[in-house]
Amino acid sequence: MCGRFVLAMPADAIKELFNLAVFDERLLPPRYNIAPTQPIVVIRQGFDGVEAVPVRWGFLPSWVKDTTRFPLLINARAEDIREKPAFRNAIRRRRCLVPASGFYEWQARGKGPKQPYWIAPKAGGPVAFAGIWETWIGADGSEIDTAAIITVAAEAPLDEVHHRRPAMIAPENFALWISGEDMTDAALSILTDLGAETLQATPVSRRVNRVADDDAGLIEPVSEEEEMPPAKPVQQRLL
Repeated sequence: MCGRFVLAMPADAIKELFNLAVFDERLLPPRYNIAPTQPIVVIRQGFDGVEAVPVRWGFLPSWVKDTTRFPLLINARAEDIREKPAFRNAIRRRRCLVPASGFYEWQARGKGPKQPYWIAPKAGGPVAFAGIWETWIGADGSEIDTAAIITVAAEAPLDEVHHRRPAMIAPENFALWISGEDMTDAALSILTDLGAETLQATPVSRRVNRVADDDAGLIEPVSEEEEMPPAKPVQQRLL
């Protein structure tokens, strides 16, 4: 899955990558610990061309009546996205791109605490996660745009950290992915064009577990020994 990610790139890099004619730089403060329910930037096809807009990370289908009783959908599995009632309409015509510098994943370590890893492109630069979006309208007429990140099975060697990863879209396929046309088969076929071999995983501090921590130090590498909990002292028996 993808439960935290980073977007800390110059606005010019985002504008150039997604060929944005207009981009509000206020949408792009450096963020090193983006978490569910927070606002994220997505790239989608608008009425006047490609646009960058803020949405809530946590997908709400338009048919949901009581949001307090609906689960938080931050990810959508590519394998069954077209069959899931929550996602099947959005995958047809409301696909989007989620700009990111990289993401975090946690590796299970037996009974001990999980080890977080910072996973980012080996070549550097931003990437585009595949996403879907929806506009939810409340009973009072209020509207909120929401989104989910699509995930695929992680390949080796990334699967040693976690069995899922975000689907990434190659730049040459941006137009296909965000087109408002119902080209579901073609769109789903490009979700694994960029594989785990383009990524590198680095162990980082468990500070990333705290959403309130949001600084560049979170992606600094640490030795795994540094992150191991201290051993409990052995109690000596008196003879």
